[in-house]
Amino acid sequence: MRILLVTLLHPLPTNAARGTFVADHAQLLRGMGHDVRIINPLPRLLKYMEQSRSTLTGVAKAPKRFEHNEFEIFAPRYIAYTDHPYPWLTARSIRNRRRSIEKWLGGWRPEHIISHTLWPVGELAQSLAKRWSVPWTGVVHGHDVDVGLPHPTTGKRIKSLMESADSMVFVGEGLRSRAMQKGVKPKKAYTIACHSEMDDEWARPMKKWKGRWRRESIDILFPADPRRPEKNHYLALQAGEILEQRGWIVGMTTLKQQPRSIVWDRMIVADVTLITSHRESGPLVARESILCGTPVVSTNVGDVATYLPKQLVLDEPTPEELADACEAALQTDWGSSPITLPHQVSSDVVSQQWSSLLQGLAEEE
Repeated sequence: MRILLVTLLHPLPTNAARGTFVADHAQLLRGMGHDVRIINPLPRLLKYMEQSRSTLTGVAKAPKRFEHNEFEIFAPRYIAYTDHPYPWLTARSIRNRRRSIEKWLGGWRPEHIISHTLWPVGELAQSLAKRWSVPWTGVVHGHDVDVGLPHPTTGKRIKSLMESADSMVFVGEGLRSRAMQKGVKPKKAYTIACHSEMDDEWARPMKKWKGRWRRESIDILFPADPRRPEKNHYLALQAGEILEQRGWIVGMTTLKQQPRSIVWDRMIVADVTLITSHRESGPLVARESILCGTPVVSTNVGDVATYLPKQLVLDEPTPEELADACEAALQTDWGSSPITLPHQVSSDVVSQQWSSLLQGLAEEE
């Protein structure tokens, strides 16, 4: 099948950490035998504007065409303002990229369009699908539901996109439930996780920590950019301070725009991965850390409660509770009680789910 993947987030030449889950999905679709083309619309920015959000790093000077994982990416520019005071202007601007997209595609036309995130690229996906008379599927990863739907200016547009798409994919059952609670009634709704797998070079079994209790150096990995407020870096620092008061020598590593190989290297050397986010759709870093052999302590976000031990998943934790959980992770003999990830996140299962979705929509045409 010919698939056009339209996405707001995708790795850029100078920001390899941006939208890796989308790049992974593109590779998965290609591995399934589909002919995939990728469009990554980018807002017009001045360099200093990148400081407003870490996911904007590399956007200002990104080329209009570039390659990633042997895919050629087309990145047309559209107009957008902070906090979207004029959503109609952003929607019109991104829809007007149709001619340049058709010119870039040449004679190639998709049989299906997939939009990773909805605002504002769902506007483009919807417009192109109508123009070419093909179905389109929206995929939400968290922001569209938790931030976009309640937003006073974009909420109605996102709800309309969810209900006009031929099918909607939520990467977690919690996201799907929250969308329904907000009154969203999609034509078809599916829960398909982002798949997780690890290259043999980095895959490790989980082992019990060995060392002098409360007298050794430990490396805690905070697997996010501390500038993002939803990641709650300050709470992680407070937990580290409590651990130091107990006698540990704590080193805390953060992740910004590092390539995946460096991220996995840091997961391997860490003693504990600490996630303190207010909201997450996965988080994928929790699964990747486990596959690298490092235990995870997390707030109760995303789907972590479905596979992490109860003592490592905390609802609205205090720094003391997080410190207790970190010590519990260090004490556990993971060799005798390993963490098993849900089968729903394996590439085989995710491939089967996407095949069923695409085949079902194709048969309806």
